[in-house]
Amino acid sequence: MKHNQTYLMLTVVMIFWGLNVVAVKYLVEHFSPVMMQGMRIGAAGLVLITILFLMHDISKVTVKQWYYVTAAALFGQVLHHALVARGLQLTTASNASLILGLIPITTAILSTLILKDALSRLQYGGVLIALSGVSLVVFEGSLLRGIQIAEGDLLIFAGMLVQAVSFIIIRKATLELNPKQMTGMMLLIGAAVLSIYGWLTEPRVIPEFPQASMAWGVFFASAVFATGLGHLMYNIAIRNIGAAQSAVFNNLVPLFALIGATLFLNESVTLRHGVGFLLIVTGVLLGTGYIEQKIMKNRQSFR
Repeated sequence: MKHNQTYLMLTVVMIFWGLNVVAVKYLVEHFSPVMMQGMRIGAAGLVLITILFLMHDISKVTVKQWYYVTAAALFGQVLHHALVARGLQLTTASNASLILGLIPITTAILSTLILKDALSRLQYGGVLIALSGVSLVVFEGSLLRGIQIAEGDLLIFAGMLVQAVSFIIIRKATLELNPKQMTGMMLLIGAAVLSIYGWLTEPRVIPEFPQASMAWGVFFASAVFATGLGHLMYNIAIRNIGAAQSAVFNNLVPLFALIGATLFLNESVTLRHGVGFLLIVTGVLLGTGYIEQKIMKNRQSFR
């Protein structure tokens, strides 16, 4: 696959993921949120595992690899999806998309703390810029009234943080395990835990056909396209152009989510959201080292 085709495929994935924030916001108004997330990622996991089975791309998993997969599933699927679902009941898809846009830079920070990866001064500056962008969006009030943060935004932030933790675990696990197979396994494990937890703790709100055919249509589109095929296509892109270049495309997710929230949820996207988006994207590009790598590469090419 040529690089231009991979870039196009990644753009499609970012559209899926951006609109998926809008879809989940819509779905939590029609389903029990945690149970819905379990059902949704379970459907995605079945789609992905079926595809891998048909492609003969499934291998034996060792006990050590099961530990990694289970840990990644608990952070990246169970905690992440439960927190995001709860959070979207209390905040807007616009705010959520911008907070989730911090995942790449948070992963870089955790890599420094856990994997001992070094950050440069330019990357530290990027961290501060990105955090200022999120602060602009989620902080309400003034210094005189005291800073107020909506509970939903805090839950989304926590969901973003545990997702970043899962990426650190995945980074170590995929040194030995096929990332596509690991993704499918994580989805199924996360789906089982979320579904059981939601069944035990939530009122069983599940819309019936055909009265809520729109809700079910959004549900299956989210599961198949955003979570199932989206993760598969993203893993293919990582294989083609590398993790660093693929990660840059994640900056498009908040943009498509903001557009989707305006078109489908009638949310008002303000100048504050726009400035926050630009700060976050700039901060992520600096904080993940992408801009610094480009500068160094250009310098070497001129020598």
